[in-house]
Amino acid sequence: MPAGGPGSVRAAPHLLVIGGGVAGASVAYFAARAGARVTVIDAGSHAASRVPSALVNPVRGQAGQVEPGAVEGLRLTWALVDALREAGVTVPHGRVGVLRPVPDDRTRQKFERNLPPALPHGWLEPEAFPVPLAPGWRCALWLPEGGWLDGAAFTAGLLNVSGAEIVRAQARAWDARSVTLESGEVLRGDAAVWCGGAVGAAWAGTAGTHRAGTLLTLDRPVTALPVSFGAYLAPARVGGVLGATFEAPTPTWREPVLPLRSLAWLLGKAEALTDLGGARVTGRWSGTRLSGLTVGRTANGVWQLAGLGSKGFLLGPLLARHVAGDVLAALGV
Repeated sequence: MPAGGPGSVRAAPHLLVIGGGVAGASVAYFAARAGARVTVIDAGSHAASRVPSALVNPVRGQAGQVEPGAVEGLRLTWALVDALREAGVTVPHGRVGVLRPVPDDRTRQKFERNLPPALPHGWLEPEAFPVPLAPGWRCALWLPEGGWLDGAAFTAGLLNVSGAEIVRAQARAWDARSVTLESGEVLRGDAAVWCGGAVGAAWAGTAGTHRAGTLLTLDRPVTALPVSFGAYLAPARVGGVLGATFEAPTPTWREPVLPLRSLAWLLGKAEALTDLGGARVTGRWSGTRLSGLTVGRTANGVWQLAGLGSKGFLLGPLLARHVAGDVLAALGV
């Protein structure tokens, strides 16, 4: 019987996903669940999604901004952690809430103006703080649905469960239906989705804002749950972490470093949050995040999901579900 005729079996659409961070892994996961065949091209270089303890925090920055979709994204991320566990993949995490102390009533008012009614939250006075904080905090915003997760385990779990073919190589060029690798090999499919991070954007010559920061791993968690204002302290799979994105933004990617002045700044922010209690630094993770969100289909037919910045684990899966659905709908699936 001719292809496409009555009774014929249509081949699964083939998606080429460029980038294996949380954005690319999430696109692969949702596309595969919808019946697509997926190939992920990932060079594995400087992946910000490998952060050992990422905040799942819907209230961002020192003005308490809440992105559209933050509440839905928060819940979807935790649902995926549960789905991965059911599939046999353990993602170290703590769905223990996030505490956002604020220094004064003016800052609290900024936060309150941005808080949507759908977001469960509460304000705590110092005597009700669930973990001890340094003196001087006026009050704290309590976000019971927030928490932390192991970014590397979450990203790897999505890729593993998706069943995607992983090609460990640098993508040199791509169009709507093909990707050319650095070796010159050309991979072909029905659609291409670019999910590159900061390094990938530099390779592609894509404009964006690059923000570098550092996360210090600690021999033990300083607080039993994530605490964040300016910097954050959180538990991790092993020990704890202290981190922030704090270097001056740049228009292009640069190798992330940790200058002594930045180390002093980071430690000062931590001490302003709480007593570090003699915790020891055991390692360092420095990375660069790409800001300047791009979602959807470009003029040349390539789909994109990039520029999530520090919101990768909050909004990445949610936006990836939309992108995967739009790609497959465009292919008639």
